Amino acid sequence: MSEAPPSSPYKSSVHLRLRLFKDRITRWLVGAGGVSVIVAILLIFIYLLYIVMPLAESPGMQREAAYHLPSAEQAVYLSMEEQAEIGTVIDRQGRVRFMSTVDGREISQVQLPVPEGAEVVGFSAARPNSGIVALGFSNGQALVIKLYYRASYPDDKRVITPEVQYPLGEQPVVVNAEGASLDRLAIQEDESFTIVGWTRGGLLSVMRASPEESLMEDEGGWTFERTQGYSDLGDIVSLLVDPSQRNMYLLGRDGTLAWFDISDLEQTHLRQQLAVTSKDTEVRDARFLAGGNSILVASANGEISQWFQVRDEQGVSRLRKIRRFSNDADISVLTPEYARKGFLAGGSDGGVAIYHATAGKRLLRERVTDAPLRLLAVSPRADALWALDEQGQLQFWRIHNPHPEVSWSSLWGKVWYEGYDEPAYIWQSSAANNDFEPKFSLTPLAFGTLKAAFYAMLFAIPLSILGAIFTAYFMAPRMRQLVKPTIEIMEALPTVILGFLAGLWLAPLLESHLPGLFAMLMLMPLLVVLAAWVWHLLPRHFTRRIPAGWEAALLVPVLLGAGYLSLAVSPLLEQWFFGGDMPGWLQHEMGIGFDQRNSLVVGMAMGFAVIPTIFSIAEDAIFSVPRHLTSGSLALGATSWQTLVRVVLLTASPGIFSGIMMGVGRAVGETMIVLMATGNTPVMDMSIFQGMRTLSANIAVEMPESEVASTHYRVLFLAALVLFLFTFLFNTGAELIRQRLRNKYSSL
Repeated sequence: MSEAPPSSPYKSSVHLRLRLFKDRITRWLVGAGGVSVIVAILLIFIYLLYIVMPLAESPGMQREAAYHLPSAEQAVYLSMEEQAEIGTVIDRQGRVRFMSTVDGREISQVQLPVPEGAEVVGFSAARPNSGIVALGFSNGQALVIKLYYRASYPDDKRVITPEVQYPLGEQPVVVNAEGASLDRLAIQEDESFTIVGWTRGGLLSVMRASPEESLMEDEGGWTFERTQGYSDLGDIVSLLVDPSQRNMYLLGRDGTLAWFDISDLEQTHLRQQLAVTSKDTEVRDARFLAGGNSILVASANGEISQWFQVRDEQGVSRLRKIRRFSNDADISVLTPEYARKGFLAGGSDGGVAIYHATAGKRLLRERVTDAPLRLLAVSPRADALWALDEQGQLQFWRIHNPHPEVSWSSLWGKVWYEGYDEPAYIWQSSAANNDFEPKFSLTPLAFGTLKAAFYAMLFAIPLSILGAIFTAYFMAPRMRQLVKPTIEIMEALPTVILGFLAGLWLAPLLESHLPGLFAMLMLMPLLVVLAAWVWHLLPRHFTRRIPAGWEAALLVPVLLGAGYLSLAVSPLLEQWFFGGDMPGWLQHEMGIGFDQRNSLVVGMAMGFAVIPTIFSIAEDAIFSVPRHLTSGSLALGATSWQTLVRVVLLTASPGIFSGIMMGVGRAVGETMIVLMATGNTPVMDMSIFQGMRTLSANIAVEMPESEVASTHYRVLFLAALVLFLFTFLFNTGAELIRQRLRNKYSSL
């Protein structure tokens, strides 16, 4: 028999070097892949931070121009058009001057038709974005005009042409039929016009002009209603009518506020009278915040207070002080922004402060002139300021304040929003009108994310961990080869399919069989124990026919039967115990609201999606426990259960914990299931019968509709950053705990 020729030393050396080269290449590729993953995650974090950082920018102001205004002491009103290129000055002579805001050059002038022998004594502006203003005359009449800026593009160059329009005609309308002077004036318009005049001595005159509906035109196509009354407030500082033209507010210099209902001019009445300032503190100015729901009151002590209607315990609306703002100097004039809940306050020291009501803070204060301020105007985009001081100087400043709504309290704290009876966590980013107060609280979204993950894990952890223990430790090898791949392949199911099934099939099924679901929770364990007891009573020669480890297969019919029986008796249980309507019984008898797409549905659907992840990792960890550990434990006299609890589970605990945390990370970041299986209502309620809105679902729903670089857009990216940090913290904490468990039980 011939011997095999010895291998060549040269070939062995080549093979060794080739193997080492492959090892180095593989090690380099694996390392490069790991570094690439870290770099990719870091780049995602940097990009999110890049989009979010402008929210933290401090606002600023910059002077553009300053010039003298002739007859400045006669000016009663300032305004600007949207581009802040043209400003308007109206004075007591009835002159409307359109000027360039950049250099003060007069573009055009319109002389309004002031009645002969009358003087302009009162003035008022409606909502800033309407352009409607009114001049009150000493003869009891008022002239309503509209400032309109027509844009044209000759030779592809934008040209803005200012105009004065007369909505009620060029002739003044009668407000006070007795011809009394309109010393204070208020106007609002929608489809109709409401004008209120106050005469020294307390006489109040209300006039409402409504479009004429008949074919016969009356007074230029308008129908006029008038009424009169008296007020005992003394000197009136401000007279206000809200945009709905239902409420009128009189504010006395002594700080007394009277609220009248003028929805029906034939039955006007006083609804409330209260003091809005401390004793012996005078009122300087009062204005509506954008939307006309809140009243801002500036007092002589430099305090600005915000008031709006709140329902009391009897359900009656009352004016209530919501928040206060402080200023460094005596306030002389207030000016609200056009479309945001911000406002500007001009002081007697020439300073201008910018505030935002929802954020609840002062954003900026800048000294714009050395003399006290008389009038302020802010552009419709809130990016420019026009200020007139007592010396007749007009100051034009640019403002950079893109995200005033954002503050720590508005994002994470309770905020008292207009129309709410108490402070609350609210997410509501848009509405049908421009007077809407954005509500960007991330707290209900973060709460909903954790709530969805909690109920999903409450459903998934027991099933997946107990299933992994049985599969890895007790199940027969051949049965394990069937069960484990079947469960793992469930992870390949698209979550959009699971969400679709949960929303359109599971949610209605649970609503109609709610008693059966709770009966199943009691019936199924009972039948399993009963089946085990029956199995124990069966003859040995029969039970031995079932191979060891296959007993669990016999429980499948038991579980299916328990489920079917529970759902079958559900209508009877609902009729017997809940009057045929368990959701309604929960609502009326227990005070528990019920939504069809609720946390129960999400917990089951998302738990079903998470089970394969936890099961696979936990089962591998348990199955990988060295056999010599279990054999040694059994050899020393421990039972299988003692070996499982005291040896196997402790040794596999790092892997089991990793599986659980992977499941939590999956549940926190899940989008499609919570998007389709919940009502997407951002409420903070831990009830299992209520829905929620998660951070991921909110981003998926609202990102396509958000304006790029807007506050809404950046807050959505902030939500993504919060979600990123959630998963990062979960995974980091899980890894630290896993390492500690590994070090602790590695010696077993």
